[in-house]
This record gives sequence, structure tokens and C-alpha cells, in this order.
Amino acid sequence: MTARSLILAAVLCGAGCSSVSTVRVQPDNVSVGPGLRPIAIIHAQVSSAYVLFIPLPGHVSLDRVVNEMLIATAKSIGADKVVNIKVDITPDGGIWTLRRILGWRSAEASGVAVIIEPESAP
Repeated sequence: MTARSLILAAVLCGAGCSSVSTVRVQPDNVSVGPGLRPIAIIHAQVSSAYVLFIPLPGHVSLDRVVNEMLIATAKSIGADKVVNIKVDITPDGGIWTLRRILGWRSAEASGVAVIIEPESAP
């Protein structure tokens, strides 16, 4: 293989990246509101490269990071809800379109996975 082929293969393999990070928390150390018990903080991120306006695999969208990654992970660890969700995405229009020539686009979401505690009887 030539050096060009190796560089192209490395770029294509690293072009579309996604990750989900989870950390368990002690309920006494995180405040989320009455009737909710925090169990974990979850962070999901996805990025995709562009070369001459052609997106390399990655499927960057808020729907993917929030619904398919963040909330799905929370449900898989036993959470009832995700609260305090924060999202960020690289804009797709305006001057940001120039980034498609040679650049990347990313989206991320994070939140606190909680369990709804039953109300105690008076």
C-alpha cells in the first residue's frame, strides 16, 4: 500500500465517531428536584467529517444524540427519565456551510438519569 492509501484509510475510519459516557452518582451529591433520585450522568457525542461537501458517515443530528443515544442509554441502566438535558450542535446553515468544504460537524447531549420515587403516604 502506498502512503496515500494509508492516510485515506485512516481518515475514512476516523470520520464518523460517536460515543456515550456514563458515570454513576450518589443521590446525596446531586440535586435534581423533589421526587427524583439521580442515578447517573450521561454524555452522548457524535461527529462527522466533510470533504468537498460530501459527509462521511456519522449521521449528526440532535434526534440521534438525544433519543437514540442519551435516552436509550438511560433506559438501559434503569432510569425512568433524563432531566437537565443540555444539547449543542454545529449549525448547518449560514457561514457554517463553508465548513463542509473541509471540516466536521458535531452534536452532543448530556443529562442526569433519574428514577421517579413514589410519593410517601402522609
